[in-house]
Amino acid sequence: MKTSDELRALLQRIDHKGYPAYKDTKGIYQFNGYILDIEHVQGDPFASPSKIRLIVAGKDAGLPKMLYDKKHKRIAVQDYLLRQFGKYVSKLSFTAHGSGKSGLMSVSRCGQEVIERSGCEINEKDGSVIIRMEIGFPANGRTINAGELVKILFSLLPDAVKNELVFRNMNRKDVQKAAELAENQEYIRMEMKKRDLAAFVADGAILPRESGVSQKPMKNAVPFCSPDSMKITFELPSGEKLTGMGIKKGITLIVGGGYHGKSTLLEALERGVYNHVADDGREYVLTDATAVKLRAEDGRCITGTDISMFIRNLPNKVNTECFYTEDASGSTSQAANVVEAVEAGSNVLLIDEDTSATNFMIRDELMQLVVTKDREPITPYIDRIRELYHEFGISTILVVGSSGAYFKKADTIIQMDEYQAFDITDAAKEQAKAYEGTDEKETCLVNIKMPDFRRCMLPNRSFFDDRTKIRVNGSESVSINKNTIDMRAVEQLVDMEQLRMLGYICKYLHENVLNGKTTLQTAVEKAKTVLDEKGFTSICGKTVPCDLAMPRIQEMFACMDRCRNIKLSD
Repeated sequence: MKTSDELRALLQRIDHKGYPAYKDTKGIYQFNGYILDIEHVQGDPFASPSKIRLIVAGKDAGLPKMLYDKKHKRIAVQDYLLRQFGKYVSKLSFTAHGSGKSGLMSVSRCGQEVIERSGCEINEKDGSVIIRMEIGFPANGRTINAGELVKILFSLLPDAVKNELVFRNMNRKDVQKAAELAENQEYIRMEMKKRDLAAFVADGAILPRESGVSQKPMKNAVPFCSPDSMKITFELPSGEKLTGMGIKKGITLIVGGGYHGKSTLLEALERGVYNHVADDGREYVLTDATAVKLRAEDGRCITGTDISMFIRNLPNKVNTECFYTEDASGSTSQAANVVEAVEAGSNVLLIDEDTSATNFMIRDELMQLVVTKDREPITPYIDRIRELYHEFGISTILVVGSSGAYFKKADTIIQMDEYQAFDITDAAKEQAKAYEGTDEKETCLVNIKMPDFRRCMLPNRSFFDDRTKIRVNGSESVSINKNTIDMRAVEQLVDMEQLRMLGYICKYLHENVLNGKTTLQTAVEKAKTVLDEKGFTSICGKTVPCDLAMPRIQEMFACMDRCRNIKLSD
């Protein structure tokens, strides 16, 4: 390890030279109170900025052990530090001048969800803090401006570390509140399991968002209020009491008129698999962490998925117990999405009829008379919804607005009326009894059985080589070399950094795990275990990008399921 004085001398020596001379700065340097690791130096001032790692030893950071002694608190405090450090350096960005990206200083941009990110890590053993960031090394044209980089590395950056990464200089109440909120959220999640709850929505929660492109809470929105019949109370570790609506496991319908808040509630529940920051409005909107939002996904590929519980006896004797297609229809894609969610360990399925295939969800009386059951290969979801729960313990929360056929199947029916929730279960059930519907007449010809999850993928070498390139296209897709994986319909990916991490996981699995003998379940679970035990470096290698966020295991499965040109072993 070199000293900061050696770095200063090096910068003075290469001043006014051609930009490639900056490459000599790559290395590790000891500064006062932290270590500066220049991991990658950009090729020119217009290229992607240089990659920097800051390491503050535990004794210098001074974080109390109680702030990171549990995983959920550690992630919350990491998130807090990254946000505060990011706010600080954003004010300093481009105060050093030059061409192109000269003077840029940036870290990961966090959304409303609290997610484990590569941008900040706290070592759970010694309390040391790692920050990964980007800095644009200054230049005039393509000539090194070392004086401006000295200003960044020896003035601006040390102040940022001192003010935002050393506990005695932080707003101690705020960092402790972040850890306390995480402790409350984790407590509620544990209580939800004990009380057989699929989800919880706190009284006073703000569910509507600011706009279609902003996840910040809407101003002057109607606060959520639980129906009395569904109201439950938690006594939180912080000492306060919290009331709200508890949604029991089973089959829950969300109904109501258009624009009254049905989809808004479901969207809050789908993001409730993550914890949220304080003042988001959804801090205490929590859903079973394995819940998966499902939809029809026309055009997706399906590789060897067993969709026989929903689709059988296709023309031309197509095998639906090991179904392949490069261009799925709405019904086959949604059937595959349900089965793959079960394969990924989901205990709760979230569905909105607006984004579902109608023929997958239901068949009305007239259609049953015209096209008889023995001529229809699709067993609709309505005929499987209770079996999924009673046989496999998989709950469903379903938004419906145009059909009451599910009323007889439901355990709980919530009506949203002007963004207020009402429990109308008993009234709706009475109406369903009086109505001469057909959902009870139609019976399944084939009993439900657990799908075959023994899919063993063969590795595709095009997913990895000596210079693998991973790119993301917003939140829509991730490309690994020339392989593009379409993830637009995976709605619980809330950050493009999660998508980038999925690219690394996919590469890792094809390069190290998939062999035609290991099932996809075993392969993905291995990647998850490695990440939990060893962190980002276990998948990405020694040099970890600064812009990665941890996806759930359900999104890992979803990514692997959408890889094209993949073969299974016989």
